[in-house]
Amino acid sequence: MQKLEKRNTYTPTGAPQARSNCDPVIKQSCGVGSVLRGLKTFSNGSDVDQLQHTGGLKANVYVYVINHDGLPLMPCKPAKARHLLRDGKALVVKRKPFIIMLLWDCEDYRQPVVLGLDPGYRYTGFSARSGKKELISGTVVGRTDIPKKMEQRRNYRRTRRGKLWYREPRFDNRTKEKGWLAPSIRHKLDSFVRLVWGISNILPITKIIVEVASFDIQKIKNPGISVKGYQRGVLKGFWNIREYVLHRDNHLCQKCKGKSKDKILQVHHVHGKKEGATDRPEELLTVCKTCHKNHHKGIDLIPDKEIKRFKAETFMTMVRWKFVNKLIDIFGDIVSHTYGYITKSNRIGLGLEKSHVSDALSISMGRSYKGIPLPIFYNGPQLFDRCKSFDVKQVRRNNRSIQINRTGFRPSIRRERYPFQPHDLVRYNGKEHRVKGSHCYGARLVLDNKKSVDVNRVELITYGKGLCYA
Repeated sequence: MQKLEKRNTYTPTGAPQARSNCDPVIKQSCGVGSVLRGLKTFSNGSDVDQLQHTGGLKANVYVYVINHDGLPLMPCKPAKARHLLRDGKALVVKRKPFIIMLLWDCEDYRQPVVLGLDPGYRYTGFSARSGKKELISGTVVGRTDIPKKMEQRRNYRRTRRGKLWYREPRFDNRTKEKGWLAPSIRHKLDSFVRLVWGISNILPITKIIVEVASFDIQKIKNPGISVKGYQRGVLKGFWNIREYVLHRDNHLCQKCKGKSKDKILQVHHVHGKKEGATDRPEELLTVCKTCHKNHHKGIDLIPDKEIKRFKAETFMTMVRWKFVNKLIDIFGDIVSHTYGYITKSNRIGLGLEKSHVSDALSISMGRSYKGIPLPIFYNGPQLFDRCKSFDVKQVRRNNRSIQINRTGFRPSIRRERYPFQPHDLVRYNGKEHRVKGSHCYGARLVLDNKKSVDVNRVELITYGKGLCYA
């Protein structure tokens, strides 16, 4: 059984963590039933994972190759990678996506590789192609819990500072530098750059194309809006939002419809602050004082209603050029941009269904294919040799938690980390499982099948943190 090294708070994120056998994975991808012996991975990094799954018959599987100096080369088929590993000419670096490093100086033969990126608020599509071959593609599911975590940290700090009565106030001594972004937006921007940087480390990217999009919120709400309509909003002619909401609801309580005979009307927020309530007219409702009072007492709640939010559209309008400029600062002149209508035209010309991966592949085509507009040059989806797409999920790198149930101790951040953390990939009884959590002071694990097992009976495959490929 594999013995794990002790992992504490100060362990570097890129430190080698585990060794594991990759033979069954390589043999399975090549369609061979037997298992080779002696092909062990060398001190894999903390993000070692399984080989990319084949999926369907038309989906190609590639093994990504880097030279002995760390520079990326063109990918190869799993059969060739199996021979290189068997002859001792390569070592396994990562197993999802599957990456090998050559142990000899290979000729630096590289083909032009174009990377298309379809950034979004929650989902980001990526696709890299070389000619008519798609080399890598996938959809990244980003995190959306950053504002909640920031609010939780703010409450912790506020409680701690409130107990230090002698400390001078520091709420107004912080300044925001030029170009400041909210932490949630900054996190998404950095995650996007980290994704592109990781792809460029396994493929010789020669061109990067990013789609930029600007959304007209008023036109989304009212498709028939005209030029003058932009200056004549729904609040035109009213003193404030409250007056407009009362007029819109005909000065009638929308809960009891006037049955309470309470003439005092108030404006009620449909959702609270925790749900991201704002003062938009769509999120306000006219209610009488009696119904409003009963709602906050929990006697008779006012039913919620579904409200269309434009958080994703606003996010893309705000940071669309920051994506491009950030990549230009890192990769230089190989970065360019395109627009949504061009992506749609390319996707229709290629005969692809609407998806984040299909949009990314259409973005990589640029403005035309061999100088011919794609809607005219239609050859169907057979134009490209597609590869199996990855499902990439972003998880927290350090799952810190506060201890509040310790007897005899005050609440504090738990700094000691157990050998396994949530989302870690382990092997138990010959099968792979994801760790859901731990208990008994880290002595037992809860797996994705809701089974509690002893920590000494599982074998580590990879630590689940950052961008996890599946």
